[in-house]
Amino acid sequence: MKLIGEGFHWDELKVGDRFRTFGRTVTETDIVNFVSSVGMLESLFLDAEYRAAHSAIAGRPAPAALVYALAEGLTLNATGQGTGLAFLHMELNVEGPVMQGDTIHVEIEVIEVRAAKKDNRGLVRTRNCIVNQRGDTVIIYIPLRLMSGRSRTDGEEKNA
Repeated sequence: MKLIGEGFHWDELKVGDRFRTFGRTVTETDIVNFVSSVGMLESLFLDAEYRAAHSAIAGRPAPAALVYALAEGLTLNATGQGTGLAFLHMELNVEGPVMQGDTIHVEIEVIEVRAAKKDNRGLVRTRNCIVNQRGDTVIIYIPLRLMSGRSRTDGEEKNA
Protein backbone atom coordinates (compact mmCIF):
# COMPACT_ATOMS: atom_id res chain seq x y z
CA MET A 1 0.00 0.00 0.00
CA LYS A 2 1.36 3.45 -0.94
CA LEU A 3 1.88 5.83 1.96
CA ILE A 4 0.14 9.11 1.05
CA GLY A 5 2.33 12.21 1.33
CA GLU A 6 5.65 10.40 1.20
CA GLY A 7 8.53 12.52 -0.09
CA PHE A 8 10.88 11.83 -2.94
CA HIS A 9 13.67 9.28 -2.66
CA TRP A 10 17.10 10.43 -3.81
CA ASP A 11 17.08 8.00 -6.75
CA GLU A 12 13.80 9.41 -8.05
CA LEU A 13 15.31 12.88 -8.50
CA LYS A 14 17.48 14.27 -11.28
CA VAL A 15 19.38 17.49 -11.75
CA GLY A 16 17.05 20.11 -13.18
CA ASP A 17 13.88 18.87 -11.48
CA ARG A 18 11.85 21.82 -10.22
CA PHE A 19 9.07 22.05 -7.65
CA ARG A 20 6.94 24.74 -6.00
CA THR A 21 5.39 24.46 -2.55
CA PHE A 22 2.07 25.77 -1.38
CA GLY A 23 2.13 29.19 0.28
CA ARG A 24 2.19 30.24 3.92
CA THR A 25 1.24 33.67 5.28
CA VAL A 26 3.56 35.00 8.01
CA THR A 27 1.42 36.22 10.90
CA GLU A 28 2.01 38.40 13.93
CA THR A 29 1.56 35.27 16.05
CA ASP A 30 4.34 33.52 14.10
CA ILE A 31 6.71 36.41 14.75
CA VAL A 32 5.90 36.80 18.46
CA ASN A 33 6.02 33.05 19.15
CA PHE A 34 9.29 32.61 17.26
CA VAL A 35 11.20 35.51 18.80
CA SER A 36 9.92 34.61 22.26
CA SER A 37 10.74 30.90 22.01
CA VAL A 38 14.29 31.43 20.72
CA GLY A 39 15.06 34.47 22.87
CA MET A 40 15.45 36.83 19.90
CA LEU A 41 13.97 39.68 21.94
CA GLU A 42 15.27 42.43 19.68
CA SER A 43 13.36 45.72 19.77
CA LEU A 44 12.97 45.59 16.00
CA PHE A 45 10.68 42.57 16.40
CA LEU A 46 8.84 43.46 19.63
CA ASP A 47 8.67 47.24 20.10
CA ALA A 48 6.35 49.12 17.71
CA GLU A 49 7.52 52.54 18.94
CA TYR A 50 11.18 51.63 18.40
CA ARG A 51 10.35 50.30 14.93
CA ALA A 52 8.50 53.48 14.03
CA ALA A 53 11.44 55.65 15.10
CA HIS A 54 14.42 53.56 13.95
CA SER A 55 13.53 50.89 11.40
CA ALA A 56 14.85 51.18 7.86
CA ILE A 57 11.61 49.70 6.51
CA ALA A 58 7.95 50.30 7.32
CA GLY A 59 5.92 47.54 8.93
CA ARG A 60 6.68 44.58 11.13
CA PRO A 61 9.56 42.48 9.77
CA ALA A 62 9.88 38.75 10.36
CA PRO A 63 13.31 37.42 11.36
CA ALA A 64 15.05 35.70 8.46
CA ALA A 65 15.54 32.65 10.72
CA LEU A 66 11.76 32.38 11.08
CA VAL A 67 11.21 32.72 7.34
CA TYR A 68 13.82 30.04 6.66
CA ALA A 69 12.22 27.73 9.27
CA LEU A 70 8.77 28.19 7.71
CA ALA A 71 10.24 27.49 4.27
CA GLU A 72 11.84 24.29 5.55
CA GLY A 73 8.45 23.18 6.85
CA LEU A 74 6.86 23.82 3.47
CA THR A 75 9.73 22.10 1.68
CA LEU A 76 10.00 18.99 3.83
CA ASN A 77 6.27 18.40 3.96
CA ALA A 78 6.22 18.52 0.16
CA THR A 79 9.42 16.68 -0.77
CA GLY A 80 11.10 14.89 2.16
CA GLN A 81 8.40 13.42 4.39
CA GLY A 82 9.67 10.00 5.48
CA THR A 83 12.59 10.04 3.05
CA GLY A 84 14.83 12.76 4.47
CA LEU A 85 17.50 11.33 6.77
CA ALA A 86 19.85 14.20 7.65
CA PHE A 87 20.46 17.88 7.00
CA LEU A 88 24.21 18.14 6.29
CA HIS A 89 25.08 21.64 5.06
CA MET A 90 23.60 24.91 3.85
CA GLU A 91 24.46 28.25 2.27
CA LEU A 92 21.93 31.05 2.88
CA ASN A 93 21.57 34.58 1.51
CA VAL A 94 18.90 37.07 2.54
CA GLU A 95 17.80 39.09 -0.48
CA GLY A 96 14.98 41.14 1.03
CA PRO A 97 12.63 41.49 4.00
CA VAL A 98 9.54 39.47 4.79
CA MET A 99 6.88 41.43 6.62
CA GLN A 100 3.92 40.42 8.74
CA GLY A 101 1.14 39.56 6.29
CA ASP A 102 3.45 38.46 3.47
CA THR A 103 2.77 35.06 1.94
CA ILE A 104 5.79 32.98 1.03
CA HIS A 105 6.30 29.83 -1.01
CA VAL A 106 9.45 27.93 -1.97
CA GLU A 107 10.68 27.25 -5.49
CA ILE A 108 13.04 24.28 -5.45
CA GLU A 109 15.54 23.20 -8.11
CA VAL A 110 17.59 20.02 -7.79
CA ILE A 111 21.23 20.92 -8.54
CA GLU A 112 23.07 17.76 -7.42
CA VAL A 113 22.12 14.11 -6.89
CA ARG A 114 24.59 11.36 -6.08
CA ALA A 115 24.75 8.04 -4.28
CA ALA A 116 26.13 7.95 -0.75
CA LYS A 117 28.67 5.33 0.24
CA LYS A 118 26.27 2.80 1.75
CA ASP A 119 22.78 1.62 2.56
CA ASN A 120 20.84 2.81 -0.50
CA ARG A 121 21.16 6.45 0.54
CA GLY A 122 21.93 9.49 -1.56
CA LEU A 123 22.98 13.11 -1.28
CA VAL A 124 20.68 15.73 -2.76
CA ARG A 125 21.53 19.43 -3.06
CA THR A 126 18.83 21.89 -4.05
CA ARG A 127 18.62 25.61 -4.68
CA ASN A 128 15.61 26.87 -2.73
CA CYS A 129 14.22 30.32 -3.42
CA ILE A 130 11.76 31.71 -0.90
CA VAL A 131 9.43 33.96 -2.88
CA ASN A 132 6.79 36.39 -1.58
CA GLN A 133 3.34 37.13 -3.00
CA ARG A 134 4.77 39.87 -5.24
CA GLY A 135 7.18 37.42 -6.90
CA ASP A 136 10.24 38.84 -5.09
CA THR A 137 12.89 36.33 -4.02
CA VAL A 138 13.53 37.13 -0.35
CA ILE A 139 15.92 34.31 0.65
CA ILE A 140 17.99 31.84 -1.35
CA TYR A 141 19.34 28.81 0.43
CA ILE A 142 21.19 25.76 -0.82
CA PRO A 143 20.84 22.74 1.47
CA LEU A 144 22.57 19.38 1.16
CA ARG A 145 20.49 16.49 2.50
CA LEU A 146 21.00 12.78 3.02
CA MET A 147 17.95 10.97 1.68
CA SER A 148 16.82 7.38 1.52
CA GLY A 149 16.51 5.47 -1.74
CA ARG A 150 13.55 3.54 -3.06
CA SER A 151 13.06 0.18 -1.40
CA ARG A 152 14.95 -2.45 -3.31
CA THR A 153 13.15 -5.52 -4.57
CA ASP A 154 14.09 -9.00 -3.37
CA GLY A 155 17.29 -10.24 -4.95
CA GLU A 156 18.86 -6.82 -5.35
CA GLU A 157 22.10 -6.16 -3.53
CA LYS A 158 21.40 -4.14 -0.38
CA ASN A 159 24.62 -2.07 -0.36
CA ALA A 160 25.17 -0.49 -3.76
